[in-house]
Amino acid sequence: MVIGMDASQLHNRNVSIIGAARSGVGAARLLLAQGARPFVSDLRAKDELVQFLSQLDAARVPYETGGHTERVYDCSLMVISPGVPSNAPVVVEAQRRGIRVVSELEHASWYCKANIVAITGSNGKTTTTTLVGRILSDAKTKHVVAGNIGTAFSSVVLEMAETNLVVLEVSSFQLDHCETFRPNIAVLLNITEDHMDRYDNSMERYAASKERIFMNQRTEDLLIHSADDPWTLRTVPKARSRRMGFSVREALNEGAFLEGGEIAAVVNGKRMNIVRAEEISIKGIHNLSNAMAAALVGLHLGVNPASIRATLRNFKGVEHRLEFVQVVDGVRYYNDSKATNVDAVWYALQAFDVPVVLLLGGRDKGNEYSRLTEVVKSRVRAIVAVGESAEKVERSFAGVVPVERANSMEQAVSSARRLARHGDVVLLSPACASFDWFKDYEHRGKVFKELVRKVGSS
Repeated sequence: MVIGMDASQLHNRNVSIIGAARSGVGAARLLLAQGARPFVSDLRAKDELVQFLSQLDAARVPYETGGHTERVYDCSLMVISPGVPSNAPVVVEAQRRGIRVVSELEHASWYCKANIVAITGSNGKTTTTTLVGRILSDAKTKHVVAGNIGTAFSSVVLEMAETNLVVLEVSSFQLDHCETFRPNIAVLLNITEDHMDRYDNSMERYAASKERIFMNQRTEDLLIHSADDPWTLRTVPKARSRRMGFSVREALNEGAFLEGGEIAAVVNGKRMNIVRAEEISIKGIHNLSNAMAAALVGLHLGVNPASIRATLRNFKGVEHRLEFVQVVDGVRYYNDSKATNVDAVWYALQAFDVPVVLLLGGRDKGNEYSRLTEVVKSRVRAIVAVGESAEKVERSFAGVVPVERANSMEQAVSSARRLARHGDVVLLSPACASFDWFKDYEHRGKVFKELVRKVGSS
């Protein structure tokens, strides 16, 4: 193990990369540019990775698929992609052998000259990251949006000049293996139960992972955080950086808050009215919090409040996040496939004031569905239980609302159509991962939308 290894020490060194998708390809190319010898290893079959392996072939990077051989441990450093959990056998064995393991995020940050805005949270990361990017675009501020949102940090980091900004969506898995990663602005949206299967059902361990977003910040840096979320409030006092909160419940001396139906902000003692809550295009109280966080980032970076106001009025949200699909027979259909935990579903249901037929289930991550009992009782007409967790979903809501099980997404959409009445909403908001029936939440959402449109045209 090379203690204190940095980018300059990787020349002519073997570096193993776990995961051959976007982050793995980006990390491999970055390492090649630094004179290292990357080797990529992935558990998945070759035919699942064709588009990425062709890129590795073009760069002449060696790789293996279908499992990890002994070769993966012949390295000075192991870089793991966001989807690789800390308890993966290959990671555990590498650490047992004394190999340093870092996330793709950590490794890419070693080469970053630009200022970093990093955004994490159990819910709202993608919406807030996209919104910050839109605020900066509308203000004509040069930046790149990357990270867990789709473009690997490794793929863009060498393009960034000192005068640029990089806006990163950051997951807990990426933060788990960060050591020196230091964002100039860190945003902690919330910490609610998620990924309990990967954190041994320990909220303490999960919260400790999220804390890593600010662990290397200095007094001149900024931490923007929820002032409403209990777990977040437990963690942020540990930060050395300047702190600024946002709240939908109370006015703050410094930060953003909802008052009289308007989002306002106080920054350096100066109060600014940003926008009327009713004018924001994206639905739900949770999106007011996301809008406040994004607005604070923009204000800190010198964006004019009027420009932020215009962006918030025009921003339509992101795909698979409370995304309106179509009206069919007087029923509105929404795709919220990115809602992969219980709290995300709770927030989604708050966004509607008409009865909802809810499509719920998938690959369970240790969910505790009792959190949803009251909101389901008051807002949901019926549940269609899907995926591997259908039996658990049915058991959890038996006697609360009618529950039907579906053996496919096509059957689920058909059942929802039959259960819904004119004026209702059909909402795909699964609270679970998608890997039982689909390759990812995006695939799940696209299939749902295609089926809805097919029903609507029949």
